Amino acid sequence: MLDIKYIRQEPEAAKKRLAARGEEASVLDELFELDEKLRAIVTEVENLQAERNVVSKQIGVLMGQSKQKEAESKKVETRELGDKIDDLNSHKSQAEEAFNALILTLPNLAHDTVPVGPDETANEEVKVEGQKPSFDFEPKGHVDLCESLGLIDFERGAKLAGSGFLLYTGWGARLERALIQYLLDLHVHEHEYTEVSPPFMVQSECMEGVGQFPKFLDQAYAVQEGLDGETLGKRYLIPTAEAPVANLHRGEILDESDLPKYYCAYSPCFRAEAGAAGVATRGMIRVHQFDKVELIKVVKPEEGYSELEKMLVNAETVLKQLGLHYRVLILSSGDMGFAAAKTYDIEVWAPGQGSYLEVSSVSNTEDFQARRMKLRFRAEQGGNVLPHVLNGSGVALARLFVALIETHQQADGSIRIPEPLQPYLRADSIPAA
Repeated sequence: MLDIKYIRQEPEAAKKRLAARGEEASVLDELFELDEKLRAIVTEVENLQAERNVVSKQIGVLMGQSKQKEAESKKVETRELGDKIDDLNSHKSQAEEAFNALILTLPNLAHDTVPVGPDETANEEVKVEGQKPSFDFEPKGHVDLCESLGLIDFERGAKLAGSGFLLYTGWGARLERALIQYLLDLHVHEHEYTEVSPPFMVQSECMEGVGQFPKFLDQAYAVQEGLDGETLGKRYLIPTAEAPVANLHRGEILDESDLPKYYCAYSPCFRAEAGAAGVATRGMIRVHQFDKVELIKVVKPEEGYSELEKMLVNAETVLKQLGLHYRVLILSSGDMGFAAAKTYDIEVWAPGQGSYLEVSSVSNTEDFQARRMKLRFRAEQGGNVLPHVLNGSGVALARLFVALIETHQQADGSIRIPEPLQPYLRADSIPAA
């Protein structure tokens, strides 16, 4: 959630930064009007309450002086003041509802190091790592590899749940499980994250806290308890472990000594991808359910961007250890996610596709999510402070799966397994069919 104090103090700068996110700057005029209305109501209520307190004290004095008639007149006055206060509080609730409904739809403002642009065409390449693999044979794409080696049964996955769902089988199921375990161990033991295993569905407040709602309500899978239609929409399948894990301390006031907090979690991710191209096609590039290991940090504001760089390195380590070629992009203001103030994307090379595939987004949301979640910490010098909340994929499957099998395929049809992954798969290769 945006900081209304900043909007009041720097309205023109806020409009310019909001326009860079692809939003109509005039929406801040509407927000400002609602804010002014709300503040005026609050001031009037406080004045009337103070006036009522004065009159109430006068009633006591008059009663003590046996001035019954005057006291009764003051009682009438207090009731009239009370009616005015009740009426204003009703207007206050309506104004608060309108203000919150509007501000919750506005994206975070970009950090000043983010390139300004309308979409992905303005993204900037930060670096390229490793060499693209070369083959002395015609490499296969992941669909052919999965079918020839029995790694994924696309048809039966669709039969079970519809298009966009995968059924891992045999070596494919083992490889997926090995990758998840490898990622968790890497981030826990080498990068010092605390592992958590969250619920795979959350209350709508959690989705609102990380900025998924109300913006992306149409992308979510709502849950209903049995035949009870009244429960529909109270809980949602998670689109990423960010939704539960970033909300772990929602509504809490931490101690400064508690920070930083590093969490990692495995979860399946469920995304309706309404209207998205590619979901109905065969393959693993865009699906409704995929696995991911998520990284979350809660840190002091002055450490937010140094911690972002560390998180980026954590995610890159995965691709380096698995011998994959990749590049890092800094996303433009128009291409970033709703809650992000700055985002790096890591795209891995998939030779069978002849293209890069996004496998990680690493973002600092600054205090945007913390404000929505009412998460604060007690500063040692006094006062409550909003922390920076960071999230990153560490990393996402199934695209990692795609890049891995396409990069390490061999002429005989087998798949070579990178050394760090071998103990988890208990094999150095997936044999040819």
